Amino acid sequence: MNSSSSPARCRISVLAGIAFVALFLLPRPGLAQAKTQRPPRLSGAPHVFVQHIRIYGPSLAGNLEGEKVNRPAIVFLPPSYFKDKTRRYPVVYALHGFFINAEKWTHEIHVPLTIANAYARGARQMIVVLPDSYTLYGGSMYSGSETTGNFERYVYHDVVHYMDTHYRTIPNRLARGLVGHSMGGYGALRIGMQHPGVFGSLYVMSACCLSPMMAGGPRPPLAPGGKRPPSLRQMLRGIASPAEAARKLPWFVKMQLALAAAWSPDPAKPPLFLDLPFQNGKPVPAVQAEWAANSPLAMIGQYIYNLRRYRAIGLDVGDQDGLRFDMIKVHHILDRYHIRNHFQIYHGTHTSHVAYRFQNHVLPFFSRHLCFAAPCRARR
Repeated sequence: MNSSSSPARCRISVLAGIAFVALFLLPRPGLAQAKTQRPPRLSGAPHVFVQHIRIYGPSLAGNLEGEKVNRPAIVFLPPSYFKDKTRRYPVVYALHGFFINAEKWTHEIHVPLTIANAYARGARQMIVVLPDSYTLYGGSMYSGSETTGNFERYVYHDVVHYMDTHYRTIPNRLARGLVGHSMGGYGALRIGMQHPGVFGSLYVMSACCLSPMMAGGPRPPLAPGGKRPPSLRQMLRGIASPAEAARKLPWFVKMQLALAAAWSPDPAKPPLFLDLPFQNGKPVPAVQAEWAANSPLAMIGQYIYNLRRYRAIGLDVGDQDGLRFDMIKVHHILDRYHIRNHFQIYHGTHTSHVAYRFQNHVLPFFSRHLCFAAPCRARR
């Protein structure tokens, strides 16, 4: 289904959301890498240069969780980059999902193969960069928090500044694209809504966590033999640091801690420096309000004017992905405000076709809409 006017690996949630995400979308730590279809190499696909670098993040300095400030990133340079040393290029910033880092995401979207294939199919040459937002609990939610550090600013400021000062980029918002999948799709929409002065085109792939989270306490899986598992309070007893929590606690607890660290930080509450939206099985309304305030479907109305500034907005999701319902809501909201957007529901699960999407849709989308030669001017 392809539409601009008609009608999951989500990385995290609580209650029914946690159960849904855990069972259907998330590869848990210790399980295999999510399987995605690998496109064959196309005839004429050129060589793409790969550089593994580190980008220091002042926006992350002093975080209470002990997250690394000097972080890895992977840069894919186009075939002509070292031949024409006067040429400048637009940049696509691509954000990974939950429980994986930038390196693991390369195996899901099968880069540099899919980038080379996109060029073989006619896409214009650009720089693609994958910054890393993996944290102790599995992901930053691309949010700003004293507990984890300000990963939102890290992406839109620190990483962009590094690329503009170390590579031959076109340092103009119209020459910058932002895309992400799952938690990265959440990050792309969240950052894109709030920082249109940095990016000119936006693509959201199967974004998770778009709706406000449900109230209540966690429902962990039953222990072997059907025994009732220990409560969250029991599991947190004796934990002396975030690093110890990350090392000892099961994945479904770390999912909740990741959200709390990102959305309800509490610098006055050591050792984890966060508030959970429930206590002794009962909702904590003030904390739940903090979580709800971080959901794009709750905040999008505040940023309609920002979204109108984008040259192009793309959205896609699989027809077997439970996240499609919230993605459809985003599409309908944009339509309601007469914000042009390209929306497609394709045949597939949350991760199965992400590499093909990146090759055949995402990169061609940016090829059509980014500025490839300075001076860049907004279209009337």
